[in-house]
Amino acid sequence: MIPAFLTPARPPRPARLALTAGCAVLGVTLTACSGGAAASDKNGDAAPSKAAAPASISVTPHGTSAVAGEPVTVTLAAGKLREVTVSAGEDGALTGRISADGRTWTSDRVAAPGTAYRVEARDTSGGSDTASFTTRAAGKVNKLTLAPGKNTTVGIAQPLSIVFDNPVKDKAAVEKALKVSTSNHTEGSWGWLRDYSGRDRVDWRPKEYWKSGTRITLDAELNGVDSGPAGGFFVRDYATTFTVGASQVVKVDLDRHRLALERDGRTVMDVPVSGGTPGGDKRSWRGTAVLMAKEGTINMRSETVGLGHTYDKMVDYSMRLTWSGMYAHAAPWNAAYFGRANHSSGCVGMSDADAAALYRQARVGDPFEITGAETKGTVAEGNGYGAWNVSWDAWRTRSALG
Repeated sequence: MIPAFLTPARPPRPARLALTAGCAVLGVTLTACSGGAAASDKNGDAAPSKAAAPASISVTPHGTSAVAGEPVTVTLAAGKLREVTVSAGEDGALTGRISADGRTWTSDRVAAPGTAYRVEARDTSGGSDTASFTTRAAGKVNKLTLAPGKNTTVGIAQPLSIVFDNPVKDKAAVEKALKVSTSNHTEGSWGWLRDYSGRDRVDWRPKEYWKSGTRITLDAELNGVDSGPAGGFFVRDYATTFTVGASQVVKVDLDRHRLALERDGRTVMDVPVSGGTPGGDKRSWRGTAVLMAKEGTINMRSETVGLGHTYDKMVDYSMRLTWSGMYAHAAPWNAAYFGRANHSSGCVGMSDADAAALYRQARVGDPFEITGAETKGTVAEGNGYGAWNVSWDAWRTRSALG
């Protein structure tokens, strides 16, 4: 900066700022002018030149083995910052903000592990300097699985679901990095739960079923976020976008032994079915299940769901509703019970023709609203997508951000 008592004879040239990558401060003088005639006193003699106060900058993290997971800060000892750039080669640059007093720049995101950063800073007087630092590699890396898939079209009950490879202790830090946007400002919330696999999981569901046509985008800005000692760092970002299709609800009444497909409030299918056998482990689940996948023809074996060796058969038009093995599918061997009694091993069975028609029209993400007195309980949140069986107020309390 130029002292108020000096009047330079010509504009000052940019001076260099000392930029150190550490807590040690290295200062240089920013002169009021450089070259040209000197200022004179009232007797015509040259007045002695007076230098501006030293200006210095410190940068954290610093060094060649810096700890990741913290924001980058650039601090000016005197004067005001004009521009700061923190770049990481092909990984792009960190954006950030200069404080109101102009003294400090702080990155919006944290420094990622195993990354070399270059810092360039300029002050309002034109001074500039550069520095660099490198963060140490992550000792443990956490990864995740996203659902639904990118650029898919889903039913009105499909949540945005993330399952983590490793435990997430710092749930608030992870959730803060998950940015959800919708085309119509849908109200929703993250909720943490235990996946059926036993792993940590977080789902974002709207307050009510999605409106048809809604477009949802997730930007998971996780690179550099530390999930905790047992989980490790994330070393990349994730993103997905999906769209909500037609408004469809499948209603299964196990007391009446009927299944109805409603589209936009109008019944387009109403067929006889047979659900799980009452009185034991073969009962069906009740509540809202969400169509997870259309798996076609698959081999179903009873031992995989804890029912011994009672069946092992190829089953057509299989539509998965839970991780524990409840499906809607064709069950021609059970035709005598369709519309009359529940006599399956827990699935919702129907004729080949009816199963084919439902399979053709149903969409992954469609809700199956299942009612019936002789059931074994409500679909749990982690057993597929059972978040709809939790009240909205209760669901919001599962957010790590309150």
